[in-house]
Amino acid sequence: MTTLLAFVRFCGIVARASLSNPPPVRRIVEEAHGIGVRSLPILLVVSAFVGTNLAVQGYNAFAPLGGERLIGMFVALAGVRELAPVMVAAMVAAKAGTEMASQIAVMRIGEQIDALEVMALSPHWFLVTPRLVGILLVIPALTMISIFTLVLCSYGVAVYQLGLDGNDFIQLAAATTRPVDLLSCAAKSLVFGAIICLVSCFYGFHTRPGPAGVGQATNAAVVVSAVSCAALNYVLSEVLFG
Repeated sequence: MTTLLAFVRFCGIVARASLSNPPPVRRIVEEAHGIGVRSLPILLVVSAFVGTNLAVQGYNAFAPLGGERLIGMFVALAGVRELAPVMVAAMVAAKAGTEMASQIAVMRIGEQIDALEVMALSPHWFLVTPRLVGILLVIPALTMISIFTLVLCSYGVAVYQLGLDGNDFIQLAAATTRPVDLLSCAAKSLVFGAIICLVSCFYGFHTRPGPAGVGQATNAAVVVSAVSCAALNYVLSEVLFG
């Protein structure tokens, strides 16, 4: 409970600092570029293999019932609505989130954050706000890229490996996925991105002294971010699709 209250207070300080003074555009662009570039390669690989697995498992599930042609619907429902946003959140937390936590933790141990406060410069505004705005700019785009890759690889496996009709796949996927579903996925990704950034920066700010403290802060940031995104995904799915 103490940690939760401290996190709420931390979010309040970040919000007040962000609203009182807009962050430099250059730093936002640098953070957005860094987060996107670092996360994109592994995201593409994971999305591709998740898409192929969805096609194979969907075929195995529907084949005994004679419903092989429903794989497109299965991929659209499971992959687009649920797996893609959570998968992107996990990859961003593993790459960008750990880097945020470790960088800020090292600055805390090296008393660089204290130096910012001595210079009357808000460390929350200087260190957290650009990262927060940057991740909010790129994570919806990463989610759309993940969805495209996932569906494309599912289509390839369904048509060229399993021998299914490509038109059926596309028609059922398109009929199941509405434009509002993509907007809902983007909304999910924004929530997940904010959680990842705030949690990672929070643990970086509150690290314990020494190298072990940096490792503990980084580990805690990833674990808490992943669990929070998984739990929030259920809540958001109930609100958006329930």
